[in-house]
Amino acid sequence: MSKKLNVTVLVDENTIPGEDPEFTGAVETASTEFHVIQTLRELGHEVSILGFVDDIGNMVGTLTKRKPDIVFNLTEHLGGDRRQDKNIAALLEMVGIAFTGTGPVGLMLCRDKRVCKQLLSLHKIHVPGFVWLPPGRTVRIPKTLHYPLVVKPALEDSSEGISNASLVSDEAALAERAQFVHERWDQPVIAEEYIEGRELYVSILGNKRLTVFPARECFFESDAKDGPLLLTYRVKWNEEYREKWNIKFGFAELETSVTDHIERICKKVYRVLQLHDYGRIDLRLTADNKIFILEANPNPDIAYGEEVAEAAQQAGITYRNLIDRILRLALARYK
Repeated sequence: MSKKLNVTVLVDENTIPGEDPEFTGAVETASTEFHVIQTLRELGHEVSILGFVDDIGNMVGTLTKRKPDIVFNLTEHLGGDRRQDKNIAALLEMVGIAFTGTGPVGLMLCRDKRVCKQLLSLHKIHVPGFVWLPPGRTVRIPKTLHYPLVVKPALEDSSEGISNASLVSDEAALAERAQFVHERWDQPVIAEEYIEGRELYVSILGNKRLTVFPARECFFESDAKDGPLLLTYRVKWNEEYREKWNIKFGFAELETSVTDHIERICKKVYRVLQLHDYGRIDLRLTADNKIFILEANPNPDIAYGEEVAEAAQQAGITYRNLIDRILRLALARYK
């Protein structure tokens, strides 16, 4: 029997249902928070919920008073600003409270797409060619960069700011899309070369020893010329849209040698970017089996039935065991 722990689940304030603040299932809820909280209770732990707000003194006081054995950190933003996720982790570090997931350094490295790609390139990991476009500057593209380009906010995740219009084929379209992103998201733009190939998602569990789960794939199966070619926001979050364009998620069928190569690269990315406990690497695999890393997600959705949980299940790890292993991996880091 595992030791019973005092676990505080730290969540974004806006994810707490007003009619069910304890996530008891009093209302129909299928959120990540609900799945994790219910599973921790099933594992026998004493669970409390805390919504993170910008009253730092209150946050520190509450956490100090509760004295959790560990915080299960499910926060993704503060006041709608995803760039603050690293500061929430930093606060937990400063207070000296153990928590699950990647720390502030890894969150920062993954959040800033320019820094992420530059760092991976230094370690001889292939990434798409790209250019950084801050607001207020003339759009200039180096001759080494080739259209089409994918234009997206430099500091967002979850496909935020990515649509079919993000794929541009000339300088005029690039300038127009960059201006739109600058105005809408108030942050720099990254424009990267579009990589023709299969889109794969590789989930990883561990710290010293890493377990790589079977790769998931986004299948773009529409024959229409104007169909989506990217994991846009609508592709990711709109089931009806996926049905319209015959887009499906499933497990990738790969040769053993290709699987081994992907696992080696993804483990290297995981370590270079200082991910902890769990994470997901997004990549494109070309027709000649060349791997291009698109992004690393240090805080992927771990809801039941989502990509990480599905991949874990394929590897023989139940959802309950997945949550338990994340908890134990985090605790082991603090020993």
